[in-house]
Amino acid sequence: MTEEPLFRVVRGTPSAEEVAAIVGALFSLAPAAPPAPAPSSRWARSARPGRPRQWSAVAGS
Repeated sequence: MTEEPLFRVVRGTPSAEEVAAIVGALFSLAPAAPPAPAPSSRWARSARPGRPRQWSAVAGS
């Protein structure tokens, strides 16, 4: 299994520190993971359309 490198040096011979610096810079530009959605409360979920109404069982109807 041969994988293509993410980048290659076209000219010159960079030191290990220079390669590490460019790799760090490239990874800092990568998009961050999207934030997790905020959890909704039971009250908010109960008001959503399409959900079965369970309050009637509690009310005794």
